[in-house]
Amino acid sequence: MRLERPSVCTLDCPDTCSLSVTVEDNQIVKVRGSKANPLTNGVICNKVSQYYPEFVHEAGRLMYPLKRIGARGGDEFERISWDEALDAIFDRFSDIIAEYGPEAILPLNYAGPHGMLAGGSMDLRFFHKLGATLLSRRPMCGGVKGEAYMGTFGSAPAMQPEQIVHAKLIVVWGNNVTFSNLHLAPLIKKAKASGAKVVVVDPKKIKVADQADLYLPVKPGTDIVLAFALLQLLEAKGAFDQAFIDAHVKGATEVMEQAKSLSLEAASEICGISLEQIEEFASLIKERSPAAFAVGNGIERNQNGGNSVRAIYAIPALTNKFGVRGGGIVGGSGNLFPKTSAKLTRPDFVPEGTRTLNILDIGRHLDEDDLETPIKGVFIYDHNPVIVAPDQNQMKRGLAREDLFIVGCDVTMTDSMKYADIILPACTHFEHDDIYCAYGQPYVQRAEPVIDPVGEALPNMEIFRRLAKRFGFNDPAFAATDKELMDEALDPNDPRFHGVRPSELLVGTSVSMEQELGEVILFENVMPKTPSGRIELSSDYLEQKYGQQIPTFRPLESQYPLVLITPSSNKLITSTFGGVKANTKTPELEMNPIDAKARSLRDGAEVRVFNDLGEVFLPLKITEDVRPGVVYSPKGSWFVTTRNNQTVSALAPTSKADLCEGACYNDARVDVEIA
Repeated sequence: MRLERPSVCTLDCPDTCSLSVTVEDNQIVKVRGSKANPLTNGVICNKVSQYYPEFVHEAGRLMYPLKRIGARGGDEFERISWDEALDAIFDRFSDIIAEYGPEAILPLNYAGPHGMLAGGSMDLRFFHKLGATLLSRRPMCGGVKGEAYMGTFGSAPAMQPEQIVHAKLIVVWGNNVTFSNLHLAPLIKKAKASGAKVVVVDPKKIKVADQADLYLPVKPGTDIVLAFALLQLLEAKGAFDQAFIDAHVKGATEVMEQAKSLSLEAASEICGISLEQIEEFASLIKERSPAAFAVGNGIERNQNGGNSVRAIYAIPALTNKFGVRGGGIVGGSGNLFPKTSAKLTRPDFVPEGTRTLNILDIGRHLDEDDLETPIKGVFIYDHNPVIVAPDQNQMKRGLAREDLFIVGCDVTMTDSMKYADIILPACTHFEHDDIYCAYGQPYVQRAEPVIDPVGEALPNMEIFRRLAKRFGFNDPAFAATDKELMDEALDPNDPRFHGVRPSELLVGTSVSMEQELGEVILFENVMPKTPSGRIELSSDYLEQKYGQQIPTFRPLESQYPLVLITPSSNKLITSTFGGVKANTKTPELEMNPIDAKARSLRDGAEVRVFNDLGEVFLPLKITEDVRPGVVYSPKGSWFVTTRNNQTVSALAPTSKADLCEGACYNDARVDVEIA
């Protein structure tokens, strides 16, 4: 018998779509969108609808605990029982702790599932109690942009996506809407039908650029320079709102001094955009209100990432695009939700003085053994580090150490799991309870299992409950049920829940976090939550944390002539779905005809993309969709697509951005030759 059951998409995407799942004989046979989430409104991406059934039931699905019996990175494992697996982890971790202390254990996890429970609840309680090394995860993605927003606006919520239909100018800057923010696309189309102009700023001509009235192919890492040029022109055109600046902006004078440190001609040369195009952009900003700026995460992935975002935020601040529906920054929704993270993750369990390591540095620490207390045990879950981490070859060398004890926990046999000594099979989100707070829209949703666990797979929460019991952790926090965890994740007393506990929210529905305010409109019903109460273009917060009082530009020098950008694809969500049959094909490298001609390369040829960190072999696609000097290939493909077990992450540096010590994937500099 076929049943239709409600669920929620938990993958790393701002939209957190509501789903309708068709189940037959405990098998997922179809995944479609539902209308429970008003933003996603029944529309989901092709990858979720096409790949989820195979991902859940095939595609290397892990169904039993396994023990490695062959070489690291290989395919030789044998089935063991859960008791054997937990005993092995307890014994090896206990030996490591006895010799080196608990900081020699490292949880290496990121953002596989975005459910609040599976993504970080009982697992963090366990590692906090164990005294393991703490991991700073935000530098991998989102932290740079998040810190730029925090330094500029504080914890104030931003405009939510639905308002964009009221805009008369929409600026899509470093935001691949179609692949990474799907439900903005129909809203942009609706606004355009009502007379809005659309500007797209991106080094690759992404699909939304086909709708653009102005497309600006900025050089990667120079968005701040383009923003500085715009600020100069806007001031010259009399577009600044001085009364608003005097009342509500801190640091306008200092930012403009920095913007004018480059002449317009120099700025045009650096960012690769003609003065005529910059002038046209500035005129649109001056003339059209409301103006909505949809700033994506692509901007942050270089050494100027945070300051580029801050300089872009200065444009609507100095021209006063706030205070109206559809005006200002289309931003994250995290500040809207009544999260009670300390109750959920229990940082009070962490021993005083426990060290914190940047997730981007783990490959180096493992490879070079450069820590006073070495890392001797690693627990990989919700993450595929050998595919995702920069300097992929160093991560592989680090995980290949035979003196390292590695536990892996995942849904499928990823390339990272093949390095593990013990593998624990995890449930998909279709097999357990969870609650969801999106990072790109304002709706809370809850989901229940739509099928029973596959094989002997367990939810993350139950895995870490069992580990806590095996380690003798008797605090009641480690016996909390999933329902109790939900009520510790969000404040049950928040009036927007109308007396319904988070754990009792009706599945197949959503609860808006905007319902008290109405639509969030900065400077109408919310104000900046900075120390000054103003928009802080000059930020004491960012100065104290990162030495970045005012946004500044740093040029990047390299012996390699081409910039490699590696955004999201339309087939993968980071590396999720890399194991399905449709994603075993090698991704293409896109190159401008000018660069191809200079290297005597032909369309369709296999090319070698290389720098000092590694080499990747890809089929070449010659296209004007990427600007000269830039090559493009999407991130996330698995080793099955390669002939040398290197993907584009092998070419990414481990250098750090200006804020949050964030990742600089788009600072990869390479050259290309015939293979």
